[in-house]
Amino acid sequence: MSVRRSALAATLLAGLALAVAACGGSSGGGSSEPGTVTTVSTQSTPDRTVLLSSQGANFDPESVYQSAAPGVVTVLSIFPGGSLSSILGGGGGSAAEGSGFVISDNGEIATNAHVVTDADQAGASGPIHEAKEVYVEFGDRNRVPADIVGFDPNADVALLKVDPDGLDLKPLTLATQEKPTVGQPVAAIGSPFEQEQSLSVGVVSATDRSIDSLTKFQIEGAIQTDAAINPGNSGGPLLDADAHVIGINQQISTNSGGNEGVGFAVPIGLVAHSLDQLRTNGEVKYAYIGVTTEPLYPQLADRLNLPTDSGALIAKVVPGGPAEKAGLKGSDQKIHFQGQQVDVGGDLITAIDGQKIVKESDLPELIARHQPGDTVKVQIIRDGQQQTVDVTLGERPTG
Repeated sequence: MSVRRSALAATLLAGLALAVAACGGSSGGGSSEPGTVTTVSTQSTPDRTVLLSSQGANFDPESVYQSAAPGVVTVLSIFPGGSLSSILGGGGGSAAEGSGFVISDNGEIATNAHVVTDADQAGASGPIHEAKEVYVEFGDRNRVPADIVGFDPNADVALLKVDPDGLDLKPLTLATQEKPTVGQPVAAIGSPFEQEQSLSVGVVSATDRSIDSLTKFQIEGAIQTDAAINPGNSGGPLLDADAHVIGINQQISTNSGGNEGVGFAVPIGLVAHSLDQLRTNGEVKYAYIGVTTEPLYPQLADRLNLPTDSGALIAKVVPGGPAEKAGLKGSDQKIHFQGQQVDVGGDLITAIDGQKIVKESDLPELIARHQPGDTVKVQIIRDGQQQTVDVTLGERPTG
């Protein structure tokens, strides 16, 4: 199984397999992605509509589409050596097509960072470069150039800006709820396989997923959905029953290269955090504690004779990082337990500022709520004894 970002990309690099579901592309006039496009238009089948209505009160896909579609756009990115013809049926080159959505009357548009950068080619370790040209196409057929205000590879979010003069902009509303619920009906709108303004519907399959970013760090708290997300959907909105944006569609897990009912979206809380900093600073900075950890569960806690069955076992403390400077300790031995090798002997982090760590994603999520330079109280268990250590957080490294 592979992870695929949903952007369609046309590239000169033969055989390149894009890992993100957000961008779609073609070269020489043909689709570069295998699979069959399966979308649900505003004329949804009665059976599908009834099913979704039974899972969420007043969920009307047609109403959601009519409300949100005017604010959803197609994003066309051109890289050195490429041209729009790479996407629109002409010759080779390097270009990509994804989706986005309007977020303000002054021409701001949100999308995925990998839609407007060469992040897929660069990989998580190399430098990321912006597209040399970006165009935004609206549902009313207007196509205008866009500037990249900034992009955030850690959240895979980018902020674009177009000149609003002469455009009838329809900004979408960002949801303010803390997180969606499993089973909640949702809709995705975007440009899968170059099919602009396509609607697909489904439910929230899970929350609090960890998915790949464009760096070595994970995106925590991601939304999993069975709404059809395909190459070209990247950067488009995932919407609730009120047509509010609860996430940006980012990637799919697939064996075939197309939708298999396991899509992921960057959660709106992280998106909003990223957009605010991009708007103000043109870049986003994240707090960093400098540890790698392993999850603790009841059976492992019993094996280690720990007084609690939840927390994050420190496997490694990054040399020179905030945790090492504060005196936190990593593993000094390994054991084999339940078929796996476990790093043990280090500190067990049980809470940050009194907020208990239960799930594997809790520690990075709690750290991400802070800014570099903040000091947090880290509750640990060392040699069976509870302690509190003050850690001054650093800035997440770019490499």
